[in-house]
Amino acid sequence: MESKNPTTALWRHRVDGSFTPCRLRTHQWCFLLFNVILFHALLFGADFVEEYLLQPTPGIYTDGTVVDVREKARKLDLTNSRENVSQYYHVTNPDACTNKKLFILVLVFSSVPNVTQRDAVRKTWANQTQVQGFPVKVLFFLGSTQTSHVQDNLMKESNLYGDIVQGHAVSDGSVRSPAEKTVLALHWVVAYCSVARFVLLTKDTVYVNLQAIGSYLLGLHRHPEDLYLGRVIQKVSPDHDPNSPGYLPPAVYPNKFLPEYCDQTAYVLSQDVVRKVYIASAEVHAAVPADVFVGLCAHKAGVAPTHSARFSGEKHIQYNACCYRYLFSSAGMDSKELETIWKDMEQKDEKCSLFKTYSGLVMCKALTYFHKLSKSWD
Repeated sequence: MESKNPTTALWRHRVDGSFTPCRLRTHQWCFLLFNVILFHALLFGADFVEEYLLQPTPGIYTDGTVVDVREKARKLDLTNSRENVSQYYHVTNPDACTNKKLFILVLVFSSVPNVTQRDAVRKTWANQTQVQGFPVKVLFFLGSTQTSHVQDNLMKESNLYGDIVQGHAVSDGSVRSPAEKTVLALHWVVAYCSVARFVLLTKDTVYVNLQAIGSYLLGLHRHPEDLYLGRVIQKVSPDHDPNSPGYLPPAVYPNKFLPEYCDQTAYVLSQDVVRKVYIASAEVHAAVPADVFVGLCAHKAGVAPTHSARFSGEKHIQYNACCYRYLFSSAGMDSKELETIWKDMEQKDEKCSLFKTYSGLVMCKALTYFHKLSKSWD
């Protein structure tokens, strides 16, 4: 039966049982359009604004310190002093980067006891050797352990998979700072994997979309130098509390805000930036989180971070297959969830159309938002 009030009805029922839109008044169309725009602004607005605002500007290096760091990085060559470098590592894995055409090296930071998590990473996103025909390599970077039995098991794991580098100057018990662990990892890259064009640093609790990241890097229109890519954090005040473990003395860093830096869950450095950060690290003396430390070093080397909202940062993005094929990363993944999601993605081995990608992003962002909202109510 047709509605007798066409000015208020949104749908008109036809004889065959289907529905067609009826004529709406201008203010009704405006109301619907406003709600659609508001919905998308809530989901994607921040990402669009960040993509536009958080892009690096070309650097003009007038600071003598910056010029000095960049020059030292350009001349840095540790290939002839590998024997001296090896003293810093229990497991050196010197032949991991024999492919001189290596496109992306992935270093996954892991703790020695996290065997189950490493196995999950191996079975899922790390089980790839190429991106569009370009070689990639995934390695786990670990700290040391003081238990001989645990170390013996780790050596067996290393011999079995050949994908472990272990530094002995850093312990998993935070005796040394996470920043020092990162520097040790970069030191290894400079000495043993200088052939890699890009280095991706991440954690074993992160889902990484190597295919999407690789496609992005291959599509860069500029020369792949000075690239420091990730989810950029900005306007963070330095920790000036002397009782805090992340205390940054005003004498060391007096500015109101820290330099912009990429969240440590996943970020990419071009090979030249690896060298620049490593050289600058000798001049940065601050017990700060690893991502802040890398940001301070990059700033000292005249490198500005590039933002991409496709990195999730610390957020765990609720799963949708086409959404995950578009995103670069999602944090907070335990081994079971990682394997379940990867199995589902393999079963749905299909190319996502523009519409499916769009609807997938809407779905996963909405679910993530409501999941976070429900947790705040608990």
